[in-house]
Amino acid sequence: MTKHLYVLLFLLISFTAFSQKTVLRGNVYDAEDGNSVISASVSIVGTKIIDLTDNNGYFNITDVPSGLQKIMVTYIGYDTVYVEVYINANQTNYKKVYLHPSNHVLQEVQVTAGSIEKRTVVKAGVITVSPKQIKQLPSIGGDADIAQYLPVLPGIVSTGDQGGQIYIRGGAPVQNKIMIDGMTIFNPFHSIGIFSVFETEAIKTIDVNSAGFNVEYGGRVSAIVDIKTKDGNKKRFGGVVGVSPFNAKAMLEGPLVKLNENKAFSSSYLLTYKRSLLDLTSKTLYSYVNKDGLPFAFEDFYGKVNLGFDNGSKIDVFGFKFKDRVDYNANTNFMWDNAGGGINFVLNPVGSNFNIAVNANLTSYSIELNEKDQNPRTSSLNNYFVGANFTNYYTKSEIQFGIEVGGNATNLDYTNYLKNTISQIDNTTELAFYFKDKLLLGKLVLEPGIRLHYYASLGQFSPEPRIGMKYNVTKQLRLKAAAGLYSQNILSTVDDRDVVNLFSGFLSGPEESIYDYGKNQLLNSVLQKAYHALFGIEYDVNQYLELNLEPYYKDFTALLNLNRGKLLPSDPNYLLETGKAYGIDLAAKYSRGRYYIWGTYSYGHVTRNDGRQEYPTIYDRTHNINLLGSVAFGKDRSFELSARFNFGSGFPFTRAIGFFDQLPGTDLSTDFVSANGQIGILYESKRNQGRLPDYARFDLSAKKTFKFSEHVRLEVNASISNVTNRANIFYVNRLTYERIDQLPILPSLGVNFYF
Repeated sequence: MTKHLYVLLFLLISFTAFSQKTVLRGNVYDAEDGNSVISASVSIVGTKIIDLTDNNGYFNITDVPSGLQKIMVTYIGYDTVYVEVYINANQTNYKKVYLHPSNHVLQEVQVTAGSIEKRTVVKAGVITVSPKQIKQLPSIGGDADIAQYLPVLPGIVSTGDQGGQIYIRGGAPVQNKIMIDGMTIFNPFHSIGIFSVFETEAIKTIDVNSAGFNVEYGGRVSAIVDIKTKDGNKKRFGGVVGVSPFNAKAMLEGPLVKLNENKAFSSSYLLTYKRSLLDLTSKTLYSYVNKDGLPFAFEDFYGKVNLGFDNGSKIDVFGFKFKDRVDYNANTNFMWDNAGGGINFVLNPVGSNFNIAVNANLTSYSIELNEKDQNPRTSSLNNYFVGANFTNYYTKSEIQFGIEVGGNATNLDYTNYLKNTISQIDNTTELAFYFKDKLLLGKLVLEPGIRLHYYASLGQFSPEPRIGMKYNVTKQLRLKAAAGLYSQNILSTVDDRDVVNLFSGFLSGPEESIYDYGKNQLLNSVLQKAYHALFGIEYDVNQYLELNLEPYYKDFTALLNLNRGKLLPSDPNYLLETGKAYGIDLAAKYSRGRYYIWGTYSYGHVTRNDGRQEYPTIYDRTHNINLLGSVAFGKDRSFELSARFNFGSGFPFTRAIGFFDQLPGTDLSTDFVSANGQIGILYESKRNQGRLPDYARFDLSAKKTFKFSEHVRLEVNASISNVTNRANIFYVNRLTYERIDQLPILPSLGVNFYF
């Protein structure tokens, strides 16, 4: 198969290299820091020819009239730029454009830059989030974080502040791939679930693909969160330092080779560091939460070097080191470390109508849990990935194809509560090829694609057809849809029945036998798969108010789980399950000047079937409402007030119906009359039929900005989380009946200094 892929790749490159067209391509940059401007509108004045820039600020317009042409470039928050370009016939012409930030927003810029993207980009099941939006959320600890923002989005549920996880439209954490600059992060959220490993100040864009994502993404059966970081400032040294009772952070950026618009080469760096302070401050400030203080400690480092070239080509080299520690009164010690690095480069060959994007990276992840009187649980994973994406541009079409090679080396040592051990060492290799075409057919935008994914260790080949589409009924009303087949070959030690489980180990899909209770048989080499179907309606009530409605359905036809109740060494280590997730999400966004309002309502059901019974998962939240509002005050809008309200119906749980004396052994010498064993719990036979109380939380924050010069300012952020001090239940200890609640009222004051 590999040989045929290389032949196809050669033919496609040859075709694109020798095609002759009159083309205008280029890049749009921010004139202040040299970063690319995403989704800027680039149009040829006097014609209907228009294009939008991609994540690298790149645009490509084919069949451009030759001769002297004027192009107009617009984007919200920047002054409109008009540039004259002489277009040589039957050649590829290149132009760099620099936009200057504006102090006012023109209405026509909003219409041009916003409406064109809505009409020409499918975005079914996709929400793009900017750092500005994240910062508008009232943040716990006074520091905006993606971990707190994601649960605001429709279809996304978080199970808790302490050890909680993110579930996206019915997918468990292991079924959602979260990436930064093309590199998979296997544990993106810290043990205190309100903070991620990502520094908001370094983020450029976040694309949350919650269902029906297309062929450029693979290896997961539920969702993709694709995070891109910005380049370091290419014109001046700057950054931000901040401190709050929760953490301290710093970001530094600046040029290595200063950007000069008349020179071909520039280079910059970006460094971020974040450390939690809760282990030092909570005993004094938040002793009412836990008399011994909150036991969470984490430390995150990320670095990036960018090399930029004259024709828009670029190279990024990056690396990270994340770690997390939890110490519960010396009874439980938990830790994980995640480190890695990689390189990305984008190549725009001179005189050709295509570009190449290559990503290569390595990741190492290890986790360990030590509990009193229990055997330690350990897991490690080493991952490598190399991928190349080729894009060719036509008048009404945009063809993408790519090749990916990757693999995992996993090592798991897991002992369950019955003292039976599951140990596995695996090395896997995966090979994928994908092809996608984007067609602009009048009012219809069509994106058919096919992904061919081969799992070498399982010996399984998975052809995965996918499609996305959008139909522009009117300028205000748009219909969209997406569907596809998805697969993955990685599973987690976390079970859907866990209320809270800090230990999240990973292992590759086993080559050994897997037990199917439904068919009462052993299976070999099962590949996890799912089908997605999504429909959506977008409606612009006016230029300020947008509505989005999306019903979705996911059919998980094969899922693997660890046999947590393994009794005997001869019992199988893995079980086969199936599942379904379906629901409907409604989102409304109002943005006008100093006002920003975001509201969502989600109705959903998530079930699993282990062959013995079908049951709702512990994160099956039937109703979920999020309301977020932000308003800026003053002529310079230097004071901002934000509020967020979240309501969620109760999570399922399995009721206990009694207790029994669980004797430690069955040896003939045991005195069954006088011996005392551990207390065992009898659960009702039907799993997760109970419901916890509803969840509700109201957060407030106020931010004041003091501006000292063009680049120097001080931001003071005061926040109160859980303003009403509502006792939202987390879980109940079955034996002691001790109720553990989510975090109570938490006031905080944070300071960020920008320079």
